[in-house]
Amino acid sequence: MNDADDAAPAGVAGVATRRFGDGLGVGPDLVGAAEVAVTQALAPLDGLRPDLLVFFVCPGEGGDLGEAERAGARVMELADARACVGATAHGVIADGRGVERSASVAVWAATLPGTALTPIRLTARDAGDGTLSIHGMPTPGEDAGAAMLLADPFSFPVGGLLERMNTMHPGFPLVGGLASAPGGPGHNRLFADGEVLPGGAVGVLFGGRAQARAVVSQGCRPIGPPMVITRTERNLLLGLAGSPAATRLREIVGALPAAEQKLALRGLHVGVAMDEYADEHGRGDFLIRAVLGVEQERDAVVVGDVLAVGQTVRFQVRDSAGAEQNLTELLARAVRARPAQGALLFSCNGRGAAMFAPEVGGADHDVRVVRRSLDAVPVAGFFAAGEIGPVGGRNHLHGFTASVLVFD
Repeated sequence: MNDADDAAPAGVAGVATRRFGDGLGVGPDLVGAAEVAVTQALAPLDGLRPDLLVFFVCPGEGGDLGEAERAGARVMELADARACVGATAHGVIADGRGVERSASVAVWAATLPGTALTPIRLTARDAGDGTLSIHGMPTPGEDAGAAMLLADPFSFPVGGLLERMNTMHPGFPLVGGLASAPGGPGHNRLFADGEVLPGGAVGVLFGGRAQARAVVSQGCRPIGPPMVITRTERNLLLGLAGSPAATRLREIVGALPAAEQKLALRGLHVGVAMDEYADEHGRGDFLIRAVLGVEQERDAVVVGDVLAVGQTVRFQVRDSAGAEQNLTELLARAVRARPAQGALLFSCNGRGAAMFAPEVGGADHDVRVVRRSLDAVPVAGFFAAGEIGPVGGRNHLHGFTASVLVFD
């Protein structure tokens, strides 16, 4: 699996064409749905053995976890891929559709000649001081381009892994999402190369001639001007450009049209500039964090992160129109130089039908936008409990985000 030359199927050495396929199976017979999805995903490969197969199983509300395990095992058995990973999910994405809360299986398959695929299988153990130590992360080689990661949020400290990778391998992108099966702790399953796992994290590191790019759409549009933080305390934003932070926020929201003010009250966020030295800050230059409220006594804004004096921030609004525009613009930028051939989509389980009205696609929205922007290439993925992807050259765990791994 680590040998790039092994990516060409037997008998067709030197084949350089990449092939991608996606499939979707829906219905209470999850094993049958798995068989349908695998058949659809493998069809465009024209009989070639897949180098990589990624899949997601939604057991549905109140679904049988054992049936989900059997469906995942069936996917891995039928696919016979060189590398195979998957996870349980709140909902799945494939065949141009998003299916939420209903029993379903999504499968994505690819032949990747010249690409080295290193399996990732991570565990977290008690370090004895109240923290968890992480074991199993392979070291990216000089030719490594990216890694895809699927993790159980209840048994694996994703934030700790991201911090470690940002420190030890700056600029190396991790893309993926957190398993999201209904039921909470103990109800997720991960799948890796024929095994069913109760927790941890799995994935694939891409090396050799891998050509994969990360696109992270945080789904927000800015309101008001960029401002420098002049006073802060933990996650309290106290001063912006020399004025009380909450006062500045009220001025910015008050200057919006009435309809925009309502949107701001429902979906207000703050963007933190990732490069303080940039002459200008565009949409993709901010890390989005939630505004949790206002502390009236101190005229402070409460945010979902710890900020520092000197950082540049800009208030943001998240709504369906802004989310679509942001995703479309970022995908267009990504494929301007090189067209895409396939993509994996990790969309927040707070998007889908919860964010997008039926007339703009509902649960199908994000996959429709990705397929339209990438010229109808095979796309599959899932609705995650948190999305992993780089912003400003550092990997982060996001919410309400669409994180896409685009393959040339």
